[in-house]
Amino acid sequence: MKIISLHRKQEFLLKKASRGDRESQQEIFDAFSPKMLGVCRKYVKDIHHAEDLMLQGFLKTFTNLHKFKNEGSLEGWIQRIMVNTCISYLQKAKKIEFVDEEYAFNEHSTYNYENTSVEDIQRLIDTLPKGYKLVFNLYAIEGYKHSEIAKKLSITESTSKSQLFKARKWLQTNYIKMNKIRNGSE
Repeated sequence: MKIISLHRKQEFLLKKASRGDRESQQEIFDAFSPKMLGVCRKYVKDIHHAEDLMLQGFLKTFTNLHKFKNEGSLEGWIQRIMVNTCISYLQKAKKIEFVDEEYAFNEHSTYNYENTSVEDIQRLIDTLPKGYKLVFNLYAIEGYKHSEIAKKLSITESTSKSQLFKARKWLQTNYIKMNKIRNGSE
């Protein structure tokens, strides 16, 4: 019974918000903005730019709310808008650069995962070249397929795959370096 009433409440909230009701829009914003800021932050290093992109994404969300058909989750729909907003920003700002360099990697290194914080991981992801970072986020975090990434970024599937492979190598190499520095062995 509670699931049905929650679904009806969301439908009612969405109808009001799509008609421009500011309180309903604020309720949606308050419910989803923390996670959506995190989504934008994955693509843009600077928190202020990420906030701007999140706000642009919510503007698009509220402008197009009438197009949401209650098929799938509202959160997933908003998240897709945020990802597309970030990609558009990066493409317009010409901040995507696909790198062809290879980076050394020692597969026999040991890992110390216990002392790794979320902030450490985010810092490592932030060190990725922009093309690596974009493909890595779309594939590993957002769950896009290489064919979808290729279409979205106007690149080939093989470029998407190679950028993901290189991003993983970059992260592994820099994770090892971070651990060596932390342990005082470098």
